[in-house]
Amino acid sequence: MLIREKSETMEDLTLSQYAQKSRQTLGRKLPIDPCPVRTEYQRDRDRIIHAKSFRRLKHKTQVFLSPEGDHYRTRLTHTLEVSQIARTIARALRLNEDLTEAIALGHDLGHTPFGHSGEAVLNEISSFGFRHDQQSLRVVDLLEGGKGLNLTYEVKDGIVNHAGSNEASTLEGRIIKLADRIAYINHDIDDALRGGIIKEEQLPRHCIEILGESHGKRINTLILDVIEHSMDRPEIAMSSEVQGAMLDLRQYMFDNVYTSKVAKREEAKAKNILHMLFDTFMKQPEMLPESDRVHIDAMGTERVVIDYIAGMTDNYAVYKFNEIFVPKGWSLR
Repeated sequence: MLIREKSETMEDLTLSQYAQKSRQTLGRKLPIDPCPVRTEYQRDRDRIIHAKSFRRLKHKTQVFLSPEGDHYRTRLTHTLEVSQIARTIARALRLNEDLTEAIALGHDLGHTPFGHSGEAVLNEISSFGFRHDQQSLRVVDLLEGGKGLNLTYEVKDGIVNHAGSNEASTLEGRIIKLADRIAYINHDIDDALRGGIIKEEQLPRHCIEILGESHGKRINTLILDVIEHSMDRPEIAMSSEVQGAMLDLRQYMFDNVYTSKVAKREEAKAKNILHMLFDTFMKQPEMLPESDRVHIDAMGTERVVIDYIAGMTDNYAVYKFNEIFVPKGWSLR
């Protein structure tokens, strides 16, 4: 028996009846030969980790644009924290941890430069709209490496349904929606405290009394509550009390951090960069890289331009702006 087959058998014997088993996958768009060692979801996880779009997350903004300091979250560290939280929940519930991890690692691959500010700009200027969850699916299905990653249906389903009102078809995918929220609310509080935007004593007292006094205690409370209210059930749920405290804390962050002067200080500049890049590439598509221009006939100029800008890191967007719009120094010889 192959190592993969032993792993699949172990899943059948140990995972919950509600877990998505690797051998029950609906498969890939393009069939491939099974790996002798890895299950299908382990294979997807590895494909995502080795993707260029995954590596670019380390230079994409989470909340604070161009923060001065080494410890503020980026889109990559956010992704890793989501993965850790989601895996803890999945393991406790005896769900498929490999599937959960693959979805978590891929859920934000379609995020723009400059965080949600960049997403708002692309949604505003694009005639077909823009959502990072849909773009993440586009990255893994089509854009990465020029042909996509050919992931399994369940991983793609979890990625595209991790935000908004849609629900993933697997419990593993539904974990990501909660893990994403648990991660960003708490690490954004941590970053806001570090940046002096808020003070510990300003956090809503009723939320702190329910969730805990520290970063670690709040995350632990939320994870344990999800596990307790989802154990041996065909759903991923939270208690009304803990969920209410989490949502109140989230609203506090929107009211006092995400729209604060510090968080928004560089936003106008970032939005202007993306507007100007979009206008330039639409008028002069010959300025796009050849690897992107070849898709214009099939996809249209606007679609290609949006994909190109969405894939940029913050640093690369600034670099392209400077390359195009900032005069170069010269000298007479």
